[in-house]
Amino acid sequence: MRPIKKIHKAEYRPIADLVTYSPMPTRSLQQIDPFIFLNHHGFQTYPERNQGLPFGPHPHRGMETVTFILEGDIMHKDSSGHESVIGPGGVQYMTAGSGLIHAEVSSKEFKLKGGDLEILQLWLNLPAAKKMIKPNYVGLQKDEIPTLELDEGKVKAQQLFGEWNGVKGAFAGTFPMTMSTIYLEKGGKIEKEIPAEENIFFYIVRGELTVNGTEVMFRNLVEFGISEEKIEVEALEDSILILGHAAPFNEPMVAQGPFVMNTQQQIQEAYQDYQAGKFGSWNH
Repeated sequence: MRPIKKIHKAEYRPIADLVTYSPMPTRSLQQIDPFIFLNHHGFQTYPERNQGLPFGPHPHRGMETVTFILEGDIMHKDSSGHESVIGPGGVQYMTAGSGLIHAEVSSKEFKLKGGDLEILQLWLNLPAAKKMIKPNYVGLQKDEIPTLELDEGKVKAQQLFGEWNGVKGAFAGTFPMTMSTIYLEKGGKIEKEIPAEENIFFYIVRGELTVNGTEVMFRNLVEFGISEEKIEVEALEDSILILGHAAPFNEPMVAQGPFVMNTQQQIQEAYQDYQAGKFGSWNH
């Protein structure tokens, strides 16, 4: 089995009234190449007539986002003309590439009526050769994402990228990657062979799991060593796990604000291009 290198507890980093935890980057963990940043918002309950999510128009370049909506919703709008409202169980995949401006806010209905909210956003790096590709966005509702059942139905996995047990992921990734959102009932088990040369992103959203013999609580990210292929997971209570794996890029990375590039000069160019209006226009 893969050795566990370290377990990283997510740090509490609230954004206005939005409950937020982040296990990466922190002082103890910069990235799990090519997975570079995770924010876990909620769980919390919003009252009626609330302000909703605080992520108004802002730019990105050189990276991608995968956004998991467990409770509540997100209204996405960007300067490439994409717009959608994705609800519980849905996932958004955005490629910033050469640059765009986007906003992620709550729908009018959520702001009016309130309700439960739990949303996670994972940032993926882009390889140097693809940092300036054309921006793209795909938002899928829960029923548009293929799901596979494991362990006699005690485990259900939304297949987002790559393939697992013959089930192809909902999204075509920019680079080879496998990723699933896994819902485990208490006692549910999975075994997975992951190529030894690939890095693993393993974050427990809810519940408690035994991971290769070690008990790990929710809001923890498990960092694995590079060797062996097998991981074994058993749910000690009903749990949700985000599991991804990909070969590392092993390229220099400079991340500053919303831009993720390979050099400091490219970061400066990103700011200049954004200020010069090259990321598209924003029409409210």
